[in-house]
Amino acid sequence: MDGLSVPMHGFRVLTGTGNRGLAESIAGQLGVDLCKATINRFADGEVFVRIDENVRGADVFIVQPTNPPAENILELLLLIDAVRRASAARITCVMPYFGYGRQDRKDQPRVAIGAKLMARMIETAGADRVLGLDFHAHQLQGFFDLPVDHLYAAPVFTAHYRKKQLQNLVVVAPDVGSAKMARGFAKRLNGSLAIIDKRRPKANVAEVVNVVGEVEGMDCLIPDDMIDTAGTVSEAARALKALGAKDIYVCATHALLSGPARERLAAAPITEVAVTNSIMIPEERRFPQLCVLSVGELLAKAIRFTHADQSVSSLFE
Repeated sequence: MDGLSVPMHGFRVLTGTGNRGLAESIAGQLGVDLCKATINRFADGEVFVRIDENVRGADVFIVQPTNPPAENILELLLLIDAVRRASAARITCVMPYFGYGRQDRKDQPRVAIGAKLMARMIETAGADRVLGLDFHAHQLQGFFDLPVDHLYAAPVFTAHYRKKQLQNLVVVAPDVGSAKMARGFAKRLNGSLAIIDKRRPKANVAEVVNVVGEVEGMDCLIPDDMIDTAGTVSEAARALKALGAKDIYVCATHALLSGPARERLAAAPITEVAVTNSIMIPEERRFPQLCVLSVGELLAKAIRFTHADQSVSSLFE
């Protein structure tokens, strides 16, 4: 069944300021207007939220990523609380990007497990279920004690690269942990697989040690879940180019593009960097090779299926 043909009644879509453009795209795909809400700041910066429409008994979907600044997570929590107190029937937290997802374990003494804390805060605020996109680690679904639908942006990327009709393609996993994801891309795009052996001496610093697989004279695709400071992909691109790779493509669901990321990617031997609009990308962080793909239709279909109590996994069959 086409996800956009499911009838919609008694539901609302609303958003904070984290990524209003994506929320408007989702609402447009669903053929509805965003639920009116007032989000202001007091003089001291405190966040104020008010729902300006009746949501009593409604199935409410709140679209808000939780990337920095911290106001994004606060807006999400306050929106959930306001909708719950307005007697909504069900509240689904739609997180195109789950910020703090990298803090998923205690790998150093005396550190917080931020991802678990965020999950508990969302539950306590009153969410009934979560709809997420490409979590940093799949086990993050278990941090929530409520239903989680975990979506993948892979269909959006594979459709994009199929249009390019790339020949002699090798999909390069940026690290061993990404090998399963890279293998999935290779299968869908009829490519071979290579893996980069890297080490990370400290946070946001990556060094390529070796490339396992044949890349000489081949087009390379490096998929990842996010690009933060772009140290990994820029070093990987240089290593692949040194080994005789042809055109190098990079794709990542979440474009954080922090610090020197823009300069690194612009200077790297990369033909194209394809990302999604899960995170709003300001003009000052954009660069010539950047290609932004929309996940609005994907999330809209997931919202339709969720509202109609149909299987969301059918989106990936």
